[in-house]
Amino acid sequence: MKREYFSSFKQDRRAQEPRGGRCVALVDDRFLIWLAQQSAQGAAGEMVNRQGLIGLLSQAMNHAGLEVELLRVYWYTDRADGLYLDDQIVRWVQTHDVDGGASMLRAVGQDLAQLAQNQACEHVLIATDDERFLSDIDAAQLRGLSVHVLADESARNMPQMMKSDPGWGRVLAQADRRVVVNAQALSEILPGKLPAGLTALPPRAYTPPVPPFADV
Repeated sequence: MKREYFSSFKQDRRAQEPRGGRCVALVDDRFLIWLAQQSAQGAAGEMVNRQGLIGLLSQAMNHAGLEVELLRVYWYTDRADGLYLDDQIVRWVQTHDVDGGASMLRAVGQDLAQLAQNQACEHVLIATDDERFLSDIDAAQLRGLSVHVLADESARNMPQMMKSDPGWGRVLAQADRRVVVNAQALSEILPGKLPAGLTALPPRAYTPPVPPFADV
């Protein structure tokens, strides 16, 4: 009994220790918009401001004990937002109404597998609630990659999450760490404002081209 107690104590203490390394974020734009809407009390905005995204994600990971270098964000979307931003790569996918998210699932899964196979980083932050990613996340973890999942405050109560949204709950349960973004920061990216304390250079104006879609 004594040995079991101290073993558990060491594991709990390790979970709180800061972890460093390189990180890449894979962000489903539909999920992030939905997550921001939950924190904005019924707001119906259909775009988010990506100018402060890297700073927002970096702060959230730091609060989760992940003192990582966020190298790049891959942004999976079916719409152009008129922004060309440093360290953010846009991946075009089909609209969810067309393929039910199949092209999103394939694109994120392939990128996650490549990152793990090439040992391109030590950490990946995923922003999605789609439980179809569970096998991809598990495979990447088995290759030694730490996979974290972005969430809002509701992830702090996992027993309730498993009751109210079991699919997302299973995704969050699979994560090495659940990276919680506070409600205020989430709501502020929805209407096009930068979260407090974050700055970004204004984007160059351009006429958005018709986005090429991934094969389905």
